[in-house]
Amino acid sequence: MFGSKIDLFNKEWLDVVFAKKNKSYGAYELRQTSSWNTTKSLFIASTVFILLFLAPRIYALFSGMVPEPPPEKEVEVVIQSPPPIDPEVKTPPPVEPPPPKQDQVKFPPPVVKPDNEVRDEEPPKMDDLKKADPGQKTMEGDPTADIVQIAPVGEGPKQAQVVEDNTVYSFQSMENPPEYPGGIAKFYAYLGQNIKYPPMAAENNITGNVFVSFTVEKDGSLTDLKIDRKLGYGTDEEALRVLRLSKRWNPGMQNGKPVRVKYNIPIKFSLSN
Repeated sequence: MFGSKIDLFNKEWLDVVFAKKNKSYGAYELRQTSSWNTTKSLFIASTVFILLFLAPRIYALFSGMVPEPPPEKEVEVVIQSPPPIDPEVKTPPPVEPPPPKQDQVKFPPPVVKPDNEVRDEEPPKMDDLKKADPGQKTMEGDPTADIVQIAPVGEGPKQAQVVEDNTVYSFQSMENPPEYPGGIAKFYAYLGQNIKYPPMAAENNITGNVFVSFTVEKDGSLTDLKIDRKLGYGTDEEALRVLRLSKRWNPGMQNGKPVRVKYNIPIKFSLSN
């Protein structure tokens, strides 16, 4: 044993080193399996290196098994050449606009140019502009010509749409609330002259107020007549009947225009002695 090459990881040497020592300690087991662990690590590392080295070729091998998509078909489009120009067909000359009603003097808008392109052209004088209108060129006017108003293409005369105000306003918030011709006293006088006391209400000695509401329209007529608080015994129906026979009111005015206004009044029923 002593004549051979010393191998400190040999089992015989391990027994000599760990003689009379605790062999259950981890160092003894690690030295016994050291050769095997080294061989296994080399094998795993070599395998991983080979796989990484051959990965592109393996990928190319498997990708070749996938069917390739069919090639796109190229369609050749033949464009016909334009027809030859007919020399006999001539383009009509541009139509000159009719002469203006007022004389016109050449006064084009100013354009910024280099000095070598500036022409020595004298601009029109103020006296000329007093007698003629500025334009692209100098030309005589025709006093008998019609005045032409140039407007954008497709822009015809427009008329603003009138939106009618049908809002029903409250008479408390009106600038000029509606009014019976002659005032509210005349209206109550009309009610006193035309209301007929219902016989059932008179027999049962019924007195009190019938609260009614109605809308004074823009023309002064009364619509939407309703009983807000009833008194009964025929008094409610009598109040509505007299209101329907009322003459037209003066309509309520808001911003100088007649509007619809809701009005509320009490109509009193009382029996005289």
